[in-house]
Amino acid sequence: MKRTDQAPLFAVVGHPNRGKSSVVATLSQNDRIAIALEPGTTRESHTYPLTVDNHTLYTLVDTPGFQRPRRVLEWLEAHSLSASDRPDTVAAFVHQHRENPKFRDECELLTPIIEGAGIIYVVDGSVPYTAEQEAEMTILRWTGQPSLALINRIGTDDHTESWHKALGQFFQVVRSFDAVRASFEKHLSLLKAFGQLRPEWEQPLEQATHYLTRQREDRQWQSARLIAAALADMMRHQESRTLPRNLPIPGSDSREALEARLRDRWYQHQREREERLRRDIETLYQHHQIARQEAELSWHQDHDLFSESTRQAWAVSKRYLATAGFGAGAVGGASIDALTLGHSLGAGALIGGLIGAAGSYFYGDRLAVQALRLGPLKGSGELQTATFGPVQDLQFGYIVLGRAVDHWWHISERNHAGRDPLELPPSDSHWLEQLDSPQRKAIQQALGKLRKGRQLAPDEQQGLEAAIHSALVGYRKWRADHGASRDSMDPGKTGWPR
Repeated sequence: MKRTDQAPLFAVVGHPNRGKSSVVATLSQNDRIAIALEPGTTRESHTYPLTVDNHTLYTLVDTPGFQRPRRVLEWLEAHSLSASDRPDTVAAFVHQHRENPKFRDECELLTPIIEGAGIIYVVDGSVPYTAEQEAEMTILRWTGQPSLALINRIGTDDHTESWHKALGQFFQVVRSFDAVRASFEKHLSLLKAFGQLRPEWEQPLEQATHYLTRQREDRQWQSARLIAAALADMMRHQESRTLPRNLPIPGSDSREALEARLRDRWYQHQREREERLRRDIETLYQHHQIARQEAELSWHQDHDLFSESTRQAWAVSKRYLATAGFGAGAVGGASIDALTLGHSLGAGALIGGLIGAAGSYFYGDRLAVQALRLGPLKGSGELQTATFGPVQDLQFGYIVLGRAVDHWWHISERNHAGRDPLELPPSDSHWLEQLDSPQRKAIQQALGKLRKGRQLAPDEQQGLEAAIHSALVGYRKWRADHGASRDSMDPGKTGWPR
């Protein structure tokens, strides 16, 4: 029975192991679809609707691959009297052989097509074209359904030209489409091509491009809000413990042990908060299966939030701090740039010292955290509260922000067919200075207030969110301008101005 509902339905078909499931995963924004190198991963048809704001834009059917196309074509040719009965002959084959295990896969993939689905035929452009596929293409042409062919080049060899010549004889539209690396713009272009296949699909697929464009913009704003909230939490965070008045004098083992415990808890909280931000961004973009190179709560030395390489990649220069509206003296104290302890926290050695009357922990030669402080006595039990934090160095805010923006870019540009682990190393490039002065100042002022442990007012929080949104837009443009497009997905071109 033919479908009459509005949302277009497409059956994604082809030879086994040619990237059909990868195409479905990307076009349906579903990274839970099984993708493997061995043939036969998909044995039954599964439907995957793409829904935005409770509105189904279109539905894709992931199907098994052809197994015996020549045998099927022989049967069709033997039972067809003329071209006019070919669609009915294909339907008759499916109904007659549905329970035959020899043709199980062919019946499974042809069923949605004879019920009215459009055809997306997927081939691998990295393997040479051969006449073996002609039986498959002939069968699909016999169905009479609108059809489009995608050349999804999986390997390094390129036989796209010969595939284009052959496919053009069988399909209404032929496009090259890399399911793993195709840009968002290519996704939209492909939807418009689908709309050419059947007149009644043109309007719903045009609407689909508008929905997806709006979804992309909404997600960018939601990402900015998530990053702003995490940045505020991390800048203001304190670790505290209530203890008796008779805490031993400074320098004793007990005091040093307390400092170490609170300090370690502070560092652990920051790592966990950044990890939660990353999971929130990935969930927002419907990436649920991403494997990252960092362990869950104990990251690789060179990519740690507190490593020296991270500071060198994402900390900003004194010149930037000055032009952002505050001056270099805002960086953890006026003399911070003259202090060099020569240690890194990347190896897990949280080396620090009490510096000056304020008492701050430093790592490398930049970051400062408010060290242990004892509050006033409370109540009849003469209790005191010991606190560690908040961070005093604005550089920490830029490190957190830079890493968050870079992670967001990788996720927002990652197709759902991608299965490679996500690697997020730091680097040494510059782009933040492209932001307008008001956005730079909004970020700087927010960090300056947060490092004092003060909460941002609603208008200040909104200003920070807007500035971070501008940073996301600027970073995407910066990556594109510097050749770090999705075709390369090179994660080593990131950073902040020095």
